[in-house]
Amino acid sequence: MSHYISITDAERAEMLQAIGVASVADLFVDVPERLRFPRLDLPRPLSELDLSRELRGLSGMNANAQSHSMFLGAGAYNHFIPSAVDQILRRSEFYTAYTPYQPEISQGTLQAIFEYQSLISSLTGMEVANASHYDGGTAIAEAAIMALNVLRNRRKIVVARSVHPQYRAVLRTYLQSLDIPIVGDEEPGATIEDTLDQVDATTALVIVQSPDFLGRLHDLRAVAERVHAAGALLAVHFDPIALGLFQTPGEIDADIATAEGQPLGIGLNYGGPYLGIFTCKQKHVHKIAGRLVGVTQDVDGKLAYVLTLRAREQDIRRERATSNICTNQGLMALAATVYLSLMGRQGLRRVAELCYHRAHYAADQIGQLPGYTVQTATPFFKEFVVECPRPVAAVNAALRERGIIGGYDLTQDEPHLKDAMLLCVTEMNSKAEIDELVGVLRAVG
Repeated sequence: MSHYISITDAERAEMLQAIGVASVADLFVDVPERLRFPRLDLPRPLSELDLSRELRGLSGMNANAQSHSMFLGAGAYNHFIPSAVDQILRRSEFYTAYTPYQPEISQGTLQAIFEYQSLISSLTGMEVANASHYDGGTAIAEAAIMALNVLRNRRKIVVARSVHPQYRAVLRTYLQSLDIPIVGDEEPGATIEDTLDQVDATTALVIVQSPDFLGRLHDLRAVAERVHAAGALLAVHFDPIALGLFQTPGEIDADIATAEGQPLGIGLNYGGPYLGIFTCKQKHVHKIAGRLVGVTQDVDGKLAYVLTLRAREQDIRRERATSNICTNQGLMALAATVYLSLMGRQGLRRVAELCYHRAHYAADQIGQLPGYTVQTATPFFKEFVVECPRPVAAVNAALRERGIIGGYDLTQDEPHLKDAMLLCVTEMNSKAEIDELVGVLRAVG
């Protein structure tokens, strides 16, 4: 035990005496005796050396982007991460920091969040960005709650079918106890135009996504005009990499814009932790969920960073809170900040161009294969739907045998698309990898 916690027997005895118990076992008297120390079926103890060897062996069994070519996306993407991102994240000043309520000891963390907010506002063309949410799904749910607080006389949420199905599930989970109708996404294959037909005088928010779940890009200017004409707010969910090349939420006059920030310097990490990007118009800033960092001057006239426009009831007076979001993904926001700083405007544009052109090259090659049909019409960004001649599970199994992680099986989410997979191509996929993918698909077909 002392190998991990440097405490002596004398120190332990002193602590036990201070809290008034005779032994460590006395700390567990309130736990039923039959549950205190159950017999565990564990393997024999290992030395640190043997344990490290065992864990390395187990981790080597995982399929990953280093050992396989990856063409799987659907919300989590394999993008290049500069080595400086991880190097800065590992600084103890950042990865041990928590909620920066006390500015006198949190200037570094607060400045990093301020820079993050500034970069995200610049990227999206939106006026305000908060200090982040847990992930893209929770950001969308918080957008709905914000709209309901802005337009209190409207109680309906309209969400497009083309929004990521997992995000739609999170939205329904968030609002399930509030008796808020969520409509627009029930019919498989429904278009954005179909969604807009359900907007009426009771609608608080319309949620759309571009590029959408199936990779398609949409010109949302007319959508925004129609939503605003109905008196509702518009939330746009976007891919942050795509903004290096395509239309920004600010350009279409979105009221709220959200995103999954994982592509910005954050690894796949087996599903998390990720980063929920949340932005809005300045006039809605007092209804924003989460934290907002501002810059001011201290009593000596020096530059200082503080949490600003922050009502304490958000944390301690729950009956008056507009959201129950507390902890932000500060470390992940820092990763995005470092990534964007390193890439710059031109670097981000180049990444977007590589994704776009390589995805279209792959789609063109696959579309020429007998038995395969590319279902996604242009324009699309880095994902597209392919109808396969065999069940997707069988195709992906054949790909895995050749060291290729195939596409996302759309069977459950989009049943009207028969034997269809969602393929993703990023700047990490070379032409040789794409050609190998096409060759295996040809053999499988």
